Amino acid sequence: MRKYLVILFAVLALLSFAVKSTVVVGTTDKIVILDPAKAYDYFSCNVLENIMVGLVGYKIGGSEIVPQLAQSWEISKDGLTYTFHLRKDAKFEDGTPIDAKAVAWSIERAMKLNGDPAFLLTDVVKSVEAVDDYTVKFTLKKPDVTFLSRLAFTVAYPVNPKEYPADKFFNGMPQKSASGPYKVAQWVRDVKIVLEANPNYFGEQPKTKRIVVMFYDDAATLRMALETGEIDIAYRHLDPRDFLDLKKSQFVKTYEGNSPQIRYIVFNVKKAPFDNVLVRRAIALAVDRQAIVDEVFVGLAKPLYSMIPMGMWGHEDVFPKRNLEKAKALLKEAGYSASNPLKIDLWYTPTHYGLTESDVAQVLKEALEETGMIKVTIKYAEWSTYIDYFLHGQMGMFLLGWYPDYLDPDDYISPFLGTEGAKSLGSFYSDPQMDEWIVKARSVVDINQRKAYYHKIQVKLAEDAPYVPLWQGVATAAALTNVKGILLEPTQIFRYYIIYAE
Repeated sequence: MRKYLVILFAVLALLSFAVKSTVVVGTTDKIVILDPAKAYDYFSCNVLENIMVGLVGYKIGGSEIVPQLAQSWEISKDGLTYTFHLRKDAKFEDGTPIDAKAVAWSIERAMKLNGDPAFLLTDVVKSVEAVDDYTVKFTLKKPDVTFLSRLAFTVAYPVNPKEYPADKFFNGMPQKSASGPYKVAQWVRDVKIVLEANPNYFGEQPKTKRIVVMFYDDAATLRMALETGEIDIAYRHLDPRDFLDLKKSQFVKTYEGNSPQIRYIVFNVKKAPFDNVLVRRAIALAVDRQAIVDEVFVGLAKPLYSMIPMGMWGHEDVFPKRNLEKAKALLKEAGYSASNPLKIDLWYTPTHYGLTESDVAQVLKEALEETGMIKVTIKYAEWSTYIDYFLHGQMGMFLLGWYPDYLDPDDYISPFLGTEGAKSLGSFYSDPQMDEWIVKARSVVDINQRKAYYHKIQVKLAEDAPYVPLWQGVATAAALTNVKGILLEPTQIFRYYIIYAE
């Protein structure tokens, strides 16, 4: 009898620790498009990172570039040619081989369609060709030490030519193109997306066979869904105060991680009154970063004084700390006074970055109006309209955020301060000296030489002030205590395939 009881308890123990076949994730974020050539918002890219792979990727938990579709590669002595040798067992979801032609076709397609993230390729790639069935050669315009990191971003992921059209973006649900751990089984826009293990994936199968992502309208509903067990994980965006409350729960485990996510003000430098550098510098001196961190994010953020985030090599605190007297002096020099105040609109988007955005706008308004010489009108638009407004120069001062495309200081410099990148972010900033320094910083391998360029770039950034860095985020997530494998990585890749629930 004792023998059978031991066996029974052993079976029960195994059952109690059995891995669930489905894990449910909740978010207030949204998917915009699942086409690597167009996707440039966080959540669309994060889904792509779980259903597709590139030539190279990032080591789990770190920032080291590792092989994915490419088994190996060589770089020419002059740094202009990269030759990749592909693995021969990689297939798309429908069984189509991922060969050199598919890779080259996908890169050329992304460059030709010129979607939001295309500059990551067009800035550096002169040509790409399939040398043979499993060899791809890239020729660069100029040597660029960031090239491998650029290829790790989703814009460089191959797509199946049988599904994605060559001459336009794909707006549907991918059913033939998955090359990663998961494939898309169902997608009801803004309601849910269901990911299932991809049997044709060349790598290790995911720890959980099925991931369901549920989309919620607000942070309060997201929190309730977690506490009632409707979801297993809450990721983007719990209200900071809710997150602190959940830390006290015995049924929930919270996660915090360093994040290279930054938030900032953008000025359209071609639009009055922000075409006056004195106005931009005055606003940079008047903003109250610490108030935002304390009042809105209850300490779950850090004040930021450069566009290069803290913790990344090259970062320097180049923007001045808050100084209302100096701000007033600059405003007076620009022709403003208490009786003739600077009247400006401050724009934000209400849901894309979470529901704290309106609070951020209010804190900024109060800080600027504390000068006694600025009057702020707060305005907002939903994300799709917001993008259209800043791309077409309709907003003069607005809030944006940045998640890294690749972990290098260049990714926080060239998209903002290079002439072409600045157009896509709505600042329309352009300076020949800045363009020259950016190119030179990417062309040298020695890190000390690159640091010297980034020092000059950051100093000039603070002088010209086309952007005002505000704060650096802290990555957060919360999950039921039976969920394991959650990693908040420096790359900001949230890998569903390493998560499981017991």
